Amino acid sequence: MTKLDELIAVAAKLRGPGGCPWDAEQTHQSLVKYLIEEVYELVDAIESGNRDEVLEELGDVLYHVVFHSDLAEHGSLGEKFNIQDVAELSIKKMVGRHPHVFGNEEELEKYKAETGDDVMVNWDDHKKREKPERSSVLDGIPKHLPALALADKVIGKAEKLNLLDANAPGPFSVTSEAELGAILLAMVSSARAAGIDAEGALRGAVRELEVEIREFELDDANDAGVIALPAE
Repeated sequence: MTKLDELIAVAAKLRGPGGCPWDAEQTHQSLVKYLIEEVYELVDAIESGNRDEVLEELGDVLYHVVFHSDLAEHGSLGEKFNIQDVAELSIKKMVGRHPHVFGNEEELEKYKAETGDDVMVNWDDHKKREKPERSSVLDGIPKHLPALALADKVIGKAEKLNLLDANAPGPFSVTSEAELGAILLAMVSSARAAGIDAEGALRGAVRELEVEIREFELDDANDAGVIALPAE
């Protein structure tokens, strides 16, 4: 038995008869806040560069995958599935999105990739084939992302449509992460002084950009003009 098998057995025992009452009471929904916390703790550990902390936090995130899979194995989401099904789907997705590694001779040539940028050029096409039901480039973006991460994602989609010009000069220039961080911190400080929720304000601006993107898609992107982010 591998250590992963042992972990799966531990979760099953904790949630089974005679196990832990708290674990037995949990649902996918009740665990969401803990999963988010664990992911952020993993990010902190990675940024710290501490090997032991990364190891521990990876384990905590892995346990959530095991826990949610155990819940699903008992029919919490309708038709049952287990962690082996999760692994099978993940394998299928990774193999399908990397034809430049796992493909046949024709696919190896068609999707040849020598750099990470080459891979990303093909990435969206692979996802489109997997999820043909998606009608917008915005479909699939997690709406609960922090506002800055959400803004970065949505701006990236707008650039791919040529709705925003990725090469256009911005309202102001920054030369380093430290400089940008100081500017962002000052903006949040100014927002607090004015009684404005900076997170909510950015989300509102992102929603407006999303409306533009959807209208752009409906109007046939090829006929629309290219715009730049507004200056102050």
